[in-house]
Formats: sequence, structure tokens, C-alpha cells
Amino acid sequence: QVQVAESGGGFVQTGGSLSLSCTVSGLIFEDTIMGWFRQAPGKEREPVSCIDWYGRGANYADSVKGRFTISRDNAKNMIYLQMNSLKPEDTAMYYCAKFWSCGPEAIKRLTTIGPYWGQGTQVTVSS
Repeated sequence: QVQVAESGGGFVQTGGSLSLSCTVSGLIFEDTIMGWFRQAPGKEREPVSCIDWYGRGANYADSVKGRFTISRDNAKNMIYLQMNSLKPEDTAMYYCAKFWSCGPEAIKRLTTIGPYWGQGTQVTVSS
């Protein structure tokens, strides 16, 4: 059984930072492309970032490029998302998930998001 659990969300002011974490079990983690997506109320899911098996290749949505950094620790089955220079438009529920692929075009597609994600962690950025 695949289990995904996100944590680290919170409430910050514009320009602040948050660090999200995600733990995964039930997958061959080191063989799995992972990523983060977010969803704000009334809006579609938005892939935010993805990272390949070895943690050497990552891609980002244009909306977060230069501000967010994804990383992984295969020894711990963990995924991280460091979010800096946060903006009110970053407010959303953030989910860690298996991704089917991780390329500069794939990150723009909703179909990139795979079948497994957790309950999410809420990020709220005040103006």
C-alpha cells in the first residue's frame, strides 16, 4: 500500500519562506519520479516541480522558477520543497506525488501527476 504524507505548511507573509517535506512508503522510491503539485480553492491542480530518480534533474513551473527548490533523499524516502520569496498567489494546498515524467514540457501538463499523493499541507501567504 502506497502512503504519502506531506508536512511543513503554514502561514507566512509575502516574501517569507517555508520548507515542505514529504515521506513516501510502498513504492520503490529510488525508481520513482516525484514531484509537488498545488491546488487553490476553485482552481485546477498545478504541477509545481518534479525531480528525477537520482535527484540530478529537476523542473519547475514558470510561476515558481527561481524561488522554489526541490530535492530528495532516497535513503530516507523523502522529498522536500524549499519555497522562498513567497507570494499571495502561492497560497494553496500542496501535495507530494508520484509523477509520470519530469521534463520542461511535462511539468506543464496535469497528466504528469501520477496516482499517489497524500492529504496535502496548506500554505497561506498573506499580502
